Formats: sequence, structure tokens, C-alpha cells
Amino acid sequence: MAAAGKTIFHVDMDAFFVSVEELFDPSLKNKAVVVGGQKHERGVVSAASYEARKFGVHSAMPLRTAAKLCPHALFVNGHPDRYRECSEKVHRVLKSFSPQVEMASIDEAYLDMTGTGRLHGPPLRAAHALHAKMKSETQLNCSVGIGASRLIAKVSSAKAKPNGVLWCVPGEEVKFLAPLDVRDIPGVGKVTEQRLLNLGVRHISDLAKFDEAFLEEHFGKWGLALAGKARGEDAGGWFDNDVGADTAAKSISHEHTYNIDTNDVEQIESTLMRLSEMVGRRLRDAALHARTIQLKLRYKDFSTITRAHTLGRPTQLDIEIFENIRLLFRKNWRRGEPVRLLGVHASSFDVEPEQGDLIGGSRREKWQQALQAVDRLRDKYGESSVNLATGMKGGFRERTHENPAGLPGKRGENK
Repeated sequence: MAAAGKTIFHVDMDAFFVSVEELFDPSLKNKAVVVGGQKHERGVVSAASYEARKFGVHSAMPLRTAAKLCPHALFVNGHPDRYRECSEKVHRVLKSFSPQVEMASIDEAYLDMTGTGRLHGPPLRAAHALHAKMKSETQLNCSVGIGASRLIAKVSSAKAKPNGVLWCVPGEEVKFLAPLDVRDIPGVGKVTEQRLLNLGVRHISDLAKFDEAFLEEHFGKWGLALAGKARGEDAGGWFDNDVGADTAAKSISHEHTYNIDTNDVEQIESTLMRLSEMVGRRLRDAALHARTIQLKLRYKDFSTITRAHTLGRPTQLDIEIFENIRLLFRKNWRRGEPVRLLGVHASSFDVEPEQGDLIGGSRREKWQQALQAVDRLRDKYGESSVNLATGMKGGFRERTHENPAGLPGKRGENK
């Protein structure tokens, strides 16, 4: 339940990836634009302009499907370095309004504005001031939701889109939520929505009629969370945490889908090296060390295997991740069979590394120093500016996604 007197903002940048592309190419404005790759590629849509969304195009949709729905759309490769740079600017604007800022993704954040009234005025005035400053300092539009809980703030920002401000006045949460579809509740996906529809629940007011015991019987602990959400409370999942609380990731992964299936061992292992670099970069960025490394391997016929290995001691070094991933690949690949997708996944995190032997420790220390220097170069010149030689042949565009390396406010040095 939201604490009494809380004022939470949810700031969501409007069509962020598309809007950033428009800054660099104004000819894209007011057109159907799809970000993420070219229409003939196997990748997925990272973002679509509002003009493209009218034709049913949405994020995570295959690019080829988007091309069929909206054949006149302009397809643009993503530029993750641009998005990170703009996200840093967004973060600076947010920090000027509250010290309690949590970047939920590269283009959205929660602010705890409780107690800032003397500095910024009442909630609605502060939100409009933030809205105006965001536009003037980033040239990007945003939508701002205000509520006594993170859930209400997030729902409010969604209803304020595009480029609006919406405040759910404290005490009006149930009334505000009542007519909305259950899918408007953060965390309710297609599967849960269908299960609720089977119970006759279409709107949040329908959900609010059931007692907690009934919902727990049908949905377990998630049912109790749903009951709280129907009342506008921060119930379940990371909504239980305070804004800005340490919510470190439980896993980090990167995947790559080939445009043309390949059984070229050199290319495959080079791709695994590049993926290992990307995972290692994010581990160092979050000051984490992974004890479990997992390979994901998908063949031409879409059959998929995952194989994991638990390390003797945790790591955040690209070369150690790669050595273990390569071993998993060599043990499990059906030799000669074309590969469609590869993935590298790290989990079971420790914050501090274990003390190693002197000889091995010396090698690790040199790699650590070298990779830290590489990270500094990437911070300055972009993620693709420096790569290890083994991964050069497997080079590919970094997939545009919401939680990249270097997410503002999430870096290890800030913890």
C-alpha cells in the first residue's frame, strides 16, 4: 500500500527511439517509422511511431510482419549509443526535480516527489514544470503521471500519452481505475488477461468485486497482488520497493539472430565472443560477478536448447565468460547443423569477487584493468568503438532494447 502523503511521478518518454531518430533526421517526422532494422531482416521492432502504430505495428513484432502491416513505413536501424546519450540528458532533468529517481528503463523513470512542495510547488505545477524543462533541454516529449503510488503514477502516464500530464488525486484511486481494462494494470499480460476474462473480469471494477481469498485460490500470490493493484496499491514484484531502492538484476543476457542461418564455426564462436563482451560489460557496469553462465542455441527448425555451467568462482570478465560459453557450445552443437540464434546468459550474482590464487589472480587482474580501460573508451566513443579481436568476425548491430549497458542511475559506481 502506498505510504500516506506520498507523491510519485512516472515520466515516460513518448516514442523515445523514434523521437531520437527524428532529432538526427527531421525528414522522419509525421511519418510511419519503424526502428530496429530493415524490413527484410529477421529481427524485431524496437519501436514504432504513432503513425505506424495505427496500422497495428508494435514493439517486439517481427520486422517482416511490420512490413506487411505497414508496407510504406520507413525502416531505420537502431542507434543504441544515441539513445543512451539522450537518456543521460533525461536523467539529468529528472535529478533536478528530485534526488529519488529510479530509471525503470532507458525511456521511463519514477520520481519520489514527496516533500518537494516548497521547492517545486504542488504536484500538478511541478509536473508541468518538469514537462516543459524536459522539452527545452532534450527536445523530446514526455508524458507525466502523478499518484500516491507507483502503480497509479504509471497508469496515469499511460493515459496521459502522448505529451500530456495526468494527476490522480489522492483518495480517487479506486474511482480512477474502475472503468479501465484489466490489461491496464502493470504486469497483467495476455495470459492473465484471458484467465480473468474467463472469470468474467473485463474491467478493474470487476476485479475489485472479488475478495482476496478467491483471487489467491485462482492465482496464488499473484492473486493477492492483483487485489491490491485493483485498489491502486503498489502490490507485488518490484512495486514493493521504494523509489530508488537497490533493485539489482537477477540475470543479464544478450542474444543474436542471424539473417542467414550459419554453420560456420569461426563465425559462430566469434558471435559468442561478441555476446560475451556485451554481457561482461553489463556485469561490470552493475558491479556484479556471475557464477552461472548459460548458452542458448536455436537451430534452423526453431528447436532450442539451453545449457548452463556453474563456475568455481564468479566472474565479470569477457574472456572467462567466452571460454565457458565456447566449451558449452562445442559440447552441445549438432555439428554441421545451421544455427539460427545464439544467446549468452549470466546469473547467480555476487557483488564481491572471490580471492583467487596468485598466478590466476595476476592474469585476472590484468584482464580486469584492460577491460576497465575498454569500458572507459566505450563510455566516451560508443559501445561498438572497441571489440576484442576474437569477436570481430561475429560483429553485428547491438540490438536496441530498453535496458542497455550504461543505464543512467544504474551504474556500479552509483551504488
